[in-house]
Amino acid sequence: MARFVMVIDTKKCVGCMDCVVACKTENDVPEGFNRDWIVQDVNGKFPSLNMEIRSERCNHCDNPPCVTCCPTGASHVHDLGGVVLVEYNECIGCKACIASCPYDARFVNPEGYADKCTFCIHRVEKGEDPACVSVCPTHCMYFGDIEDPNSKVSLLLKQRKYHNLKPEAGTKPHIYYLV
Repeated sequence: MARFVMVIDTKKCVGCMDCVVACKTENDVPEGFNRDWIVQDVNGKFPSLNMEIRSERCNHCDNPPCVTCCPTGASHVHDLGGVVLVEYNECIGCKACIASCPYDARFVNPEGYADKCTFCIHRVEKGEDPACVSVCPTHCMYFGDIEDPNSKVSLLLKQRKYHNLKPEAGTKPHIYYLV
């Protein structure tokens, strides 16, 4: 069974925000809201500083607390690739999923339902990459099936050092940042 993941090369990301704009355009995200965003993380002490630029979003976790806390079942895991989604017409806007997400990856859409990254499942179902991946000018974003040992994402994770965000949360996130 396929398990979709995203791998982002932090050595290539320049923080241009093309991924953010592509997502907003592709998914008709309301003004003032984002399903993905850019973070600049600076660590160290001068003069030995290290900066990581990364594109963040829902981590499409294997153990998603947003799904287990949803009282209506609106938050669920899609059969295709383990993508975490929200059935907007079943969401009551209670915000339990927002409170449970350690990645701050959800927001309440002005229409009253929880909204988030979907890995552009409507594109993936047609064999296309998510919009953010398809427009990246530095080609720092990769999308694919981690269960396929020959996929680009699997090969990258075998060849390079990487990290996930907040592994201590126990969610088993599926966004990987190459370092």
